Amino acid sequence: MIGGPILPSERPGHALLEQWNPVGLVGIITAFNFPVAVYGWNNALALICGNVCLWKGAPSTPLTSVAVTKIVAEVLENNKLPGAICSMTCGGADVGTAMAKDERVNLLSFTGSTNVGKMVSMMVQERFGRQLLELGGNNAIIVFEDADLSLVVPSAVFAAVGTAGQRCTTTRRLILHESVHDTVVERITKAYASTLYGPLHTKQAVEQYLTAVAKAKEQGGTVVCGGKVIDRPGNYVEPTIITGLAHDAPIVHTETFVPILYVLKFKGEEEAFAWNNEVKQGLSSSIFTKDMGRVFRWLGPKGSDCGIVNVNIPTSGAEIGGAFGGEKHTGGGRESGSDSWKQYMRRSTCTINYSKELPLAQGIKFE
Repeated sequence: MIGGPILPSERPGHALLEQWNPVGLVGIITAFNFPVAVYGWNNALALICGNVCLWKGAPSTPLTSVAVTKIVAEVLENNKLPGAICSMTCGGADVGTAMAKDERVNLLSFTGSTNVGKMVSMMVQERFGRQLLELGGNNAIIVFEDADLSLVVPSAVFAAVGTAGQRCTTTRRLILHESVHDTVVERITKAYASTLYGPLHTKQAVEQYLTAVAKAKEQGGTVVCGGKVIDRPGNYVEPTIITGLAHDAPIVHTETFVPILYVLKFKGEEEAFAWNNEVKQGLSSSIFTKDMGRVFRWLGPKGSDCGIVNVNIPTSGAEIGGAFGGEKHTGGGRESGSDSWKQYMRRSTCTINYSKELPLAQGIKFE
């Protein structure tokens, strides 16, 4: 049991405290791109808080779900606990819908696209259920004129190409100060040529990639490198860099789950911060600078509006010790570290009268 604070009561002979208890059954719906990790940090927190879990993995990764569930069940049973504490179900949208609508699911944690997350949210809210949403991100790295480019280049490559652009924290917008724009683009383009990367998950993702490249060209973008499907078995595409687009071009404001990096050119800090915040999602963000005043402006109320706000590191690769999640269309949920455990529990405010008197709060007299 996780203890709550004991608070001073304004009434003599009374104790005021908070009690935290498990919510009960935690439903966990995860995506294809991290088929174990997202379940792991949801499941671990849920168990620590005294709950049981029902997991639905992505329809395209069922063997991973089955294998992990068998391992977890074996560990539980070896410790005299029923394996069903961590149960699993397979299926598509029909199963996810059933979990969202079922009042026996006390908390539903959903990781996936913003569009599907919105539907899940409405179904859970309709029954006044609890939800934890980890949805999309249109993440930006901002590079200022004083940035250490030896940090910028590997950070941008890792964050844009890692997992073939299929992370919610992938860098999709690289916002460069005009004084370093050409140099950074040249260095990243060179780095792309020697980068080993994997495939997209499905043929549908390949089509989304091609559509995004075509739209970017139509909207004024120039493909600096990439832009093509690789002629080989599997869903391989070239990681792509596109320059010349307006910061508010429709394609720039669209999260496409593929390795396309839109490079934008800015003049001043206020402009760059505004561009970071103007997209609908608010997951991860980062600046590269040596100006400590700018760092704290970035962290403050007029800086990034994201749930993850970094300095001199990529947008991806978050530590699990901190709360993971984002704002706006990213869903507002928090998983993993810090005090995110609170979402997996219900809180009661408890007042205990250990006196023989019955005083009322706020000094009210009832005679």
